[in-house]
Amino acid sequence: MVNPGNDDFSVRADALGFTYRIVHIGPELIGAVLADLTGRRAAPPLFAAPVVTDPLLACRLRALHAGLLGGASALRRDELLTGAVAAMVGRAATRRPRGACPAAGPRAARIARDRLRAAPLADVAADELAAEAGVSRFALYRAFRTAYGMAPSEYQRLLRLRTARRLIAAGRPLADAAAASGFADQSHLTRWFVRCYGVTPGAFRDGNRGECPA
Repeated sequence: MVNPGNDDFSVRADALGFTYRIVHIGPELIGAVLADLTGRRAAPPLFAAPVVTDPLLACRLRALHAGLLGGASALRRDELLTGAVAAMVGRAATRRPRGACPAAGPRAARIARDRLRAAPLADVAADELAAEAGVSRFALYRAFRTAYGMAPSEYQRLLRLRTARRLIAAGRPLADAAAASGFADQSHLTRWFVRCYGVTPGAFRDGNRGECPA
């Protein structure tokens, strides 16, 4: 991790070398995420070392990188960014910001759920959803998970999968069903369809596995 203004990033490789991925998160964006997490403006974090051995932090950063490249929705990208920044600051910064955002109740979660249900294909961002619920993004995330057992982006994806399933059952081509239900492409739909229903969209279309659960 490289501090702002430090262009000297060099890491000595071992005999096998190494590979790396780069995600650039600007200081303004980090500041906005920290303000959302703590409920107050915080000084930019500083990192003591460019290389940190931390499996959880590595997992969060890999997930963010994959989401940015893999067609994740705006809502999912925002959630991944918040998780990555929280892990970076909480586990690798020289000083951790203090404070916590006010908690949100079930009403905020219900407002967000109804908004997603009314327009499941809209690429709504986390700050837009939080503003409609009248709370911070992180407070809404926690309230939604407490109320419904999943993140807002996971609920949005479930609604989109149900839309895709209806379109496929009605005879739409798989690629068209993927695009019309908010997925980046057919492979993106297939990956999540299998995780949710246990069959590929093609198998569901052909009736090889019977009816999938709602």
